[in-house]
Amino acid sequence: MNIFSEKLVAWYAENKRELPWRDTTDPYMIWISEIILQQTRVVQGYDYFLRFIRRFPDVAALAEAEEDEVMKCWQGLGYYSRARNLHAAAKSMNGVFPTTYEGVRALKGVGDYTAAAICSAAYGMPYAVVDGNVYRVLSRYFGVDTPIDSTKGKKLFAALAEEMLDKSRPAVYNQAVMDFGAIQCTPQSPNCMFCPLADSCSALRNGLVAKLPVKQHKTKTSNRYFNYIYVRMGACTYLRKRTGDDIWKNLFELPLIETTVPVPEGTFRELPEVRALFADGEVPALRLVCGNVKHVLSHRVIYTNFYEVALPENSASFSAFQRVKTEDLGQYAVSRLVHAFLEKYL
Repeated sequence: MNIFSEKLVAWYAENKRELPWRDTTDPYMIWISEIILQQTRVVQGYDYFLRFIRRFPDVAALAEAEEDEVMKCWQGLGYYSRARNLHAAAKSMNGVFPTTYEGVRALKGVGDYTAAAICSAAYGMPYAVVDGNVYRVLSRYFGVDTPIDSTKGKKLFAALAEEMLDKSRPAVYNQAVMDFGAIQCTPQSPNCMFCPLADSCSALRNGLVAKLPVKQHKTKTSNRYFNYIYVRMGACTYLRKRTGDDIWKNLFELPLIETTVPVPEGTFRELPEVRALFADGEVPALRLVCGNVKHVLSHRVIYTNFYEVALPENSASFSAFQRVKTEDLGQYAVSRLVHAFLEKYL
């Protein structure tokens, strides 16, 4: 075993995080944890994992569930395609989790990293994980400035990760390098003074810690402008499921008018799209209850206005939407943005 791997594994023995998915070799539980942690920090994903496993304890339970229930259980985690992919993958397994790397890699929503993490932890297979933590640790230790988001960089780091892998205990090594990146070799202010690799770290020796790893492309963000309408109609309100190929697919939401630019309250009431929601003879007496709410996603910033309108129980307005009892709103999976509004204003 090389000195890099030896020191990492020794560090891990002293500093590892006690996490429920590390006390098992059940590939299902490891799979769920890895999908949750793809875009979620451990501190947030921990409770979600426990709730998800409690409700869907195995492949069969997840496969047999309704998608709406899976989405409701995922509510608040974001990146909802992960939940849809989990559900689809569970349905494809016929109740049995794959036992080969190729079978795991073929599951919907599973990439090289996730397949390596599952197969090493569940089956002891010698596959090295390469994620953001691994990129950072390897690039700093070896002083590699090849961009991690380039084709050349991805191949280089994949080969380097395989070379460093302790093939006699891949599960421990993979968990060690990931925890090391998350706890010790952090993106900002890494703890270099007490790092076991400090005496041989190229980045530390050359003053490049803050500059590595290198990314060649910056994520471009775009602005979107949402206008939600909360309808009070006796004991009921209206929702609609988002079915298009867009953010929050298959989540429910309040009636929505999206505009290309911010629209003032007075102008919004007069928009043809707004008037079309109301039956003939009914005046869209909308009231702005929460304005210019900023909601940041990975590639988008959504600026949102929330309006409210009260209508008689026999109103024919909003006929294209699903009428639900207000007391039942908690049964529907909604985005964090809509959930925050409902929590605060209902």
